[in-house]
Amino acid sequence: MTSVDEEELIKQKLLRQLLSQKSAAQKSQAYEGPVVLTDETFKDFISKNENVVVDCWAEWCYPCRVVSPIVDELAKKYRGKIAFGKLNVDENQITAMEYGIMSIPTLLIFKNGQLVDQIVGALPKKLIEVNILRALGV
Repeated sequence: MTSVDEEELIKQKLLRQLLSQKSAAQKSQAYEGPVVLTDETFKDFISKNENVVVDCWAEWCYPCRVVSPIVDELAKKYRGKIAFGKLNVDENQITAMEYGIMSIPTLLIFKNGQLVDQIVGALPKKLIEVNILRALGV
């Protein structure tokens, strides 16, 4: 075998390793519950997880308090399959404006870093769950 052939085999092996690392990084991490997000951490979180649901809420919002325990339950149920985050829109107005959050609670649903759907308002758990699963194809 010539050194050119050996070089090519090494390159192919390294490329396979890099692709496998990238593929593993795209999976949703197994978080214990929803991750608190900020303007600074938002984009990194949605880019590092394949399936993401972000609960956009505010402290003063009563319907947000109704949705919050639902999000907590779903985060536990779909741990490792869907990464859940919580974004306080009063404290993180840049991200809220970027995604046009006009009403809360709003759930933003991302697949591979792209916004694929959103759920606005306090819906029953079953409807929230069905809409998330349909949007993500999980």
